[in-house]
Amino acid sequence: MQYRLLGRTGIHVSPLTLGCMMFGGRTSVEDSYAIIDRAIGVGVNLLDTANVYNDGRSEEIVGDALRRNGHRHHIVLATKVHGNMHKGDGLDPNRAGNSRRQIIEQCEASLRRLKTDWIDLYQIHRPQPECPIDETLRALDDLVRSGKVRYIGSSTFAAWQVVESLWVAKEYGLNRFVTEQPPYNLLDRRIERELIPACRSYGFGVLPWSPLAGGFLAGKYQRDGKQPEGRFADGTHMRAPALLGSQRAFDVVEALRKLATERGFTISQLALAWTAQQPGITSPIIGPRTLEQLEDNLGSLELKLGPEDLARIDAISPPGDVVVPFYQASFGPHELRW
Repeated sequence: MQYRLLGRTGIHVSPLTLGCMMFGGRTSVEDSYAIIDRAIGVGVNLLDTANVYNDGRSEEIVGDALRRNGHRHHIVLATKVHGNMHKGDGLDPNRAGNSRRQIIEQCEASLRRLKTDWIDLYQIHRPQPECPIDETLRALDDLVRSGKVRYIGSSTFAAWQVVESLWVAKEYGLNRFVTEQPPYNLLDRRIERELIPACRSYGFGVLPWSPLAGGFLAGKYQRDGKQPEGRFADGTHMRAPALLGSQRAFDVVEALRKLATERGFTISQLALAWTAQQPGITSPIIGPRTLEQLEDNLGSLELKLGPEDLARIDAISPPGDVVVPFYQASFGPHELRW
């Protein structure tokens, strides 16, 4: 395993991150344990979850798994805050977002579910323009100073929001974000325009989510509408209509499949290897539902792409281009921001 520096932190992480979104949902508890143990066994040391994944069950299972295998001290454990953990409670409008109240409350809850005294990387899951970033950063800074959090990061922020967070952290003497977690795959390369240059300029670790476009780049979906069992077939994947309805997306998959076959790898391995080897990328987040999917994903570490391969991929999916949008969040300002 060739470890990489996580931005400017001085800690080393594996070139693939184990995303734990499926655990406690479509992946059973025992299968989740097996996936975590196998990933750690081959050297994956960064695990990423969130409070909202399966209403907290993902965090609980990750915490139980690390207690069972005894590897908590070897793992860089990451989770997130922002989403609503009380969707059925209509009485309280302050159950989501990036306020001090939400961040402190949800950090304590995540620590309990994860069965740990500290979170290595605590990330803001999405931007919230109506909440001033100085309030968010000050709450996170308090958690770092208390020892409950080691590092802080953002997820799916616009480039200007990343830079603003750095300015505010410097202005008020607060701990700064050290990572950004954006969507990035061969169907949406827009972060190459501004976000990646900003992150490279300011020393951010970049942890892309959905490098396989929600599984679409695994190549198992068909143009004719006869889809295999899963989130695309039952319509629960939020981007299923856009992906399955895009003829260009299927064109990309078919062209990538041809190149992958020539190289002796699967299309998913090609897509993961490409993401991991792009400039400025630290560790793409894989989200295997089964042990078989994990093994396939790990195979991407053996594929080294040369200049000719990269040129062919750029011809299939041009730099900075978008086929189906993944990079979407609240990127605008708010009139009451200051």
